[in-house]
Amino acid sequence: MKGNLINYYPGSYQQIVEAAWKKTRQDDVACRIRAKDYTLWSAAPEEIVNRLGWLDAPGHTLKKIDYIRDTLAALANKKIKDVILLGMGGSSLAAETFNKVFSAQTGYPQLTVLDTTNPSIISNIAQKIDCDKTIFIVSSKSGKTMEITSLFYFFYNKARKIKGGAGEHFIFITDEGSPLAKTARELSPFHVFLNNPDIGGRYSALSFFGIFPAAIIGIDVNKLLHNAQSAAGSPDDTGILLGAALGALACQGRDKLTLYLPPRWKSFGDWLEQLIAESTGKEGKGIIPVLDEPEADVSFYAQDRVFVFSQNENDNFSRIKDLNAAGHPVITVNIKDDYDLGSQMYIWEMATAVAAYFLGVNPFDQPDVEATKIHTRKMIESYKNKKIIDEEKPVLATADGDVYGNTSGKTISEVLNNFLAQQKTGDYASLQIYLNPSEEVDTAVTTLRAAIFKKYKLPVTCGYGPRYLHSTGQLHKGGANCGLFIQLTKENLMNIPIPDELGKESSSLSFGELLAAQAQGDWQALKEKGRRIIRIHFPNDAAVFLKKLAAFL
Repeated sequence: MKGNLINYYPGSYQQIVEAAWKKTRQDDVACRIRAKDYTLWSAAPEEIVNRLGWLDAPGHTLKKIDYIRDTLAALANKKIKDVILLGMGGSSLAAETFNKVFSAQTGYPQLTVLDTTNPSIISNIAQKIDCDKTIFIVSSKSGKTMEITSLFYFFYNKARKIKGGAGEHFIFITDEGSPLAKTARELSPFHVFLNNPDIGGRYSALSFFGIFPAAIIGIDVNKLLHNAQSAAGSPDDTGILLGAALGALACQGRDKLTLYLPPRWKSFGDWLEQLIAESTGKEGKGIIPVLDEPEADVSFYAQDRVFVFSQNENDNFSRIKDLNAAGHPVITVNIKDDYDLGSQMYIWEMATAVAAYFLGVNPFDQPDVEATKIHTRKMIESYKNKKIIDEEKPVLATADGDVYGNTSGKTISEVLNNFLAQQKTGDYASLQIYLNPSEEVDTAVTTLRAAIFKKYKLPVTCGYGPRYLHSTGQLHKGGANCGLFIQLTKENLMNIPIPDELGKESSSLSFGELLAAQAQGDWQALKEKGRRIIRIHFPNDAAVFLKKLAAFL
């Protein structure tokens, strides 16, 4: 089944996909979405009617282009070299995608997206920048997110010594009427962008949250938005058809969405991962995005996969044929150039909303994200009282590291092997990484991931904490109980204090302690949900031992 943009090779699922498309016409899904009819997803309007502003975002943001350009023109005199964006999840992933796909254009500042509480990363950025030639973008719908508040306080205090004050080096992107908007006004910042509050974070790519950071590094945001607007007005409802296919296939057990993207578009996969996982992963259901997985023989894949190639179809013809012959549905998405990001983002937003309709879940809430936050706050309060992060006793203590969880074994390798041997049909493994990112660690994680995939034929996802908490965290706790979660943590020897208040040096918590509390908070939330999880805690650099684990598997 071929179209101009997206082609479908459903194999034995052809009748199911065609029935799904017929259902969208019978239920008038396209018109009802554009009419913002909340009854598509729920009998109640809460967390839906105030989350559908993304439908109009391309056109509304296009009307603000001159307003954005005026702000950039006023900024030009500052001779800015660096832009540091402080954000998490939906407030940062689109900006990171635009930045990595396009990079800063000649004559424009370098953008760095800081979406972590890892003290090593924060320290490296703080040391390399000249605050006098840096703009900080505080990007948050509310500004109440713990990570963003901590980063904002830290960098604001660092910038206080700038001649003329810190305020002139801060730009805020937040919802109209949010607590952060009030705080921002009081600080007399360089600028405050007030976003439409009826746009949820993960659907905000084509609003100020994604478009202003893109504009500040010289991307032609006018072209991006026009492409998105064209997709929004597409008469063939490309996103509706894609979402119906994905939703119907997920209902048939094909819930592991395996994505292959051009190398330059790798970061688009990270944006897609959050959009799909956080929108569909609830009420024991969900679509599980699988990114950056090495290609394997088709015999390796269980009957729970859908493959999407966002590449030139001719380059994958034999692969598509082999996968189809093995019974796997395949979808191909044709990409002309990098500015197709605008249309792709809108198409996938629509597709995700429609897939959620087929799954019978609300794509705009995130009911299980708060669980980790609650446990994290408890950990922090306990730390402030006892000066220690509460945690269970290890089931295995070795010189290489300690293991926590309901598992057994005489060595770490044996424990991991026994844990993964629990796998059932439809399971996947998830590496939750609280290590210092580096080329060596990334290589070690990739090697371990490939070893797990080869030995157990399991889809393996991975993400750095606390970033994944705002991306796949909802799916982990709210989706089907089919995850085998492996937390990787280490001692944080670096201690960077988090200011308790703006403009004051007093601190009752450090970034290292916050990171440890977040790992423990998610551990507790997953256990509370009855998830299978172990934690391997390393006293030193974990890369060498991770490679040993991979070799053992």
